[in-house]
Amino acid sequence: MAEFTFYTVAMSRGQIARWALHEAGADYEQVVFEWATRPDNFTDINPMNKVPALVHHHAIESGGHHDHTITECAAINHYLAETHPDAGLLPDTHEKAAYFRWLFFAAGPLEQALMAKALNWEVPEERTATAGFGTLELTLSAMDGWLSSHDFVCGERFTMADTYVGSQFVWGLRFGSIPATPAFKAYVERVTQRKAYSEANAIDAELIEAAG
Repeated sequence: MAEFTFYTVAMSRGQIARWALHEAGADYEQVVFEWATRPDNFTDINPMNKVPALVHHHAIESGGHHDHTITECAAINHYLAETHPDAGLLPDTHEKAAYFRWLFFAAGPLEQALMAKALNWEVPEERTATAGFGTLELTLSAMDGWLSSHDFVCGERFTMADTYVGSQFVWGLRFGSIPATPAFKAYVERVTQRKAYSEANAIDAELIEAAG
């Protein structure tokens, strides 16, 4: 049995977690299904019936293992960095503030703002302070300001936070939901040059093609 079981659908946010699995060098096996044919017992793993989901078959000293289930891409990716410290993807003491700031910013305000735009949810101007993301323009401006002066989320070095933040921008620029500013384009070019990204992306590309 592999150390991790990874549940995913071909064209899904599972691509974010797969990138993290390859960056970490994790020993994993995949369970791939289609949205319409998710196993009935998948809700035992994720009651939201969503992918990705990751099950860690954690070995115990007395022999055997017990399972830990992780859902939500940002949590999955950071968990993989924690369980694979030798991969060098965790922030050091001085990088932690930026690491957690932008990881959770991308998983919260940026994700919300992009979904609001995609679904045509209009937040009245007088209620933008109530909405956690404010406006899409504000979230993108915040990220553009940071990435204009930093190569990666934590500065000069790639960390696991870049698998999540980077995925948001890879998808956003590809589908036009995020404008291709010079900072965003340069950031996407940097993160997609990584070997682990290419390996993971090739696997998902085959799954998407097979799914038709």
